[in-house]
Amino acid sequence: MKRNIVIATLTAAALAGGTVAAFAAGDEETSSARPGTGTGTGTNVQVVSDRDDDTTDDRSDDDAEDRTAVRSSGVTAAEAIAAALRHTPGTAVSAELEDDGADAGTWSVDVVRGDRAEYGVEVSDSGKVLGAQRDKDEDEDEDGDSEDRAELAALKGAKFDAREAAVAAAANGTVTEVGADDDNGAVAWSMETVKDSATSEWKVALDTGKVTQDHSDDD
Repeated sequence: MKRNIVIATLTAAALAGGTVAAFAAGDEETSSARPGTGTGTGTNVQVVSDRDDDTTDDRSDDDAEDRTAVRSSGVTAAEAIAAALRHTPGTAVSAELEDDGADAGTWSVDVVRGDRAEYGVEVSDSGKVLGAQRDKDEDEDEDGDSEDRAELAALKGAKFDAREAAVAAAANGTVTEVGADDDNGAVAWSMETVKDSATSEWKVALDTGKVTQDHSDDD
């Protein structure tokens, strides 16, 4: 009789506490479950965690690949400048490759026309001109305007224009930026190149096309 009572008590306890035991077992699996073993909540938590990590890693890899593709594919700086000048004749004074956002892979080329009006010409990574917009910011002071005139005159009279300077600098990597640098009245083309993930700065002489590395921004 006593044995029957004990069995009945254990059975009742199992029925009443079965749900608690099941959740307790699930908690143990959450903390100790190994991939490919266990069932229920523990296994699901493990899978979700792994999936999140994989997604983050994939996204980082994609970003790195996008940066590399933008800098090494499509249209070169010289080709973008030539396309911009065919669309908007004048003097190209700068060019920059966009490397992020919706405009990644496009070139922005600044062209000054004969009337000194400046236009920003957008060139796609396939060489197609997407459009040109006039720069209406003409609020510079007289000294700044005078400096710009002198710099523009130097660029107009250069034996090596922006396109030719970009071709010369391309021997050192993929040109991603072209501009003019006025160092105490001595104007030269300023170039930025990328090679093997390293960025370098260069100067290209307006009269000879000689390329020298620019260390002025080094620490």
